[in-house]
Amino acid sequence: MSEHKEEITVPDTEIEQSEEPIPTKTEKKAIDWENFKEEEDYEDPMINGLTLMERFNLCRSVGEEITEELELFNLLKHKPEPIAYDGFEPSGRIHIAQGLMKVLNVNKLTKAGCRFVFYVADWFALMNNKCGGDLKKIQKVGQYFIEVWKSLGMDMERVDFVWASDFINDNSNEYWLRVMDIARGNTLARVKRCSTIMGRQAADSMPAAQIMYPCMQAADIFELKADICQLGMDQRKVNMLARDYCDSAKIRFKPVIISHHMLLGLGGETKASKSVPDSAIFMDDDEATVNRKVRRAFCEIGNVTVNPVLDYMQHIIFPYFPDGVMVERKERDGGDIFFSTYEEMHAAYVSEELHPGDLKPALSKHLNQLLQPVRDHFRSEKKLKKLLGFVKKVRSTR
Repeated sequence: MSEHKEEITVPDTEIEQSEEPIPTKTEKKAIDWENFKEEEDYEDPMINGLTLMERFNLCRSVGEEITEELELFNLLKHKPEPIAYDGFEPSGRIHIAQGLMKVLNVNKLTKAGCRFVFYVADWFALMNNKCGGDLKKIQKVGQYFIEVWKSLGMDMERVDFVWASDFINDNSNEYWLRVMDIARGNTLARVKRCSTIMGRQAADSMPAAQIMYPCMQAADIFELKADICQLGMDQRKVNMLARDYCDSAKIRFKPVIISHHMLLGLGGETKASKSVPDSAIFMDDDEATVNRKVRRAFCEIGNVTVNPVLDYMQHIIFPYFPDGVMVERKERDGGDIFFSTYEEMHAAYVSEELHPGDLKPALSKHLNQLLQPVRDHFRSEKKLKKLLGFVKKVRSTR
């Protein structure tokens, strides 16, 4: 492996299918998980100090949507160390959904007993013309992503980084046969519908290279021997493409899909965008920039339907501050108010007891606390300062 990458392999013993049969048939009737009880003779092995049900609920907490819950339960029951996977394109600066939120999700899954494989999709970024199509720049940005996650306390002992450029070259025969098999079994129309995984619409003019993208991403799941696909809701189509492929390829165990929530853009957009800098908080934003962006964020009085400030509170701030969040207010506005849970804050905002003018400074304060370790990390060594400076100059092209 070349010098720009840390060589990390995934041991065969950690990704092979369990020898025990894992039932995968999904029941039509919804399961009452709150009152679910395992059979009396089941001996719970307790992994990381957690029972099977506790590990299952921890995994469930990551997903806005899970396909399928029963398959996830049986996977955790029969396989002590399932492989969870996510792929990311190194493509410039990293925003808080990719940084803070990703660390939350990864650490939950590793706590639940999973081994997490990050697929550093440098070739995919090249196909998507990121960093001007310069592979060396793309790979350097990949190093930056990893450094951000380290600074945030990601559980690196149970995380492996696999670079697409190395993995595909090392497994070229099996990999490309898989890609062709997936491509042969799907229509061009369906593959184009998956184009949103690249941040593009099917109606856009796409280079032919990007038609290959969904078939390759689906193939990654099987070649990495992933049991769980833990990506955002925007990647759901290609994950379902992989599950459907299991039927034609007669693959017994379909990958479980745990799709996490997509943070709103600060202007109320359905998702934050790197191409619109003020729509997102970036991991390298300084305190003044965070304060400015949050101050300008869309946040209507009483509106809890489309409200990025509340969205960030729910999915980032409260998970990082589980003991509660203090909102500081002037005495004439009722004085400081403490919320033990997000639900309390939500109710206060609906009733208009909590005003955007008070909510926004609270979000800024807590975000800056979370971002400070990242700022400190990249100031700690000359090479890290240089890496951050490089990334800031890189233009993430669409």
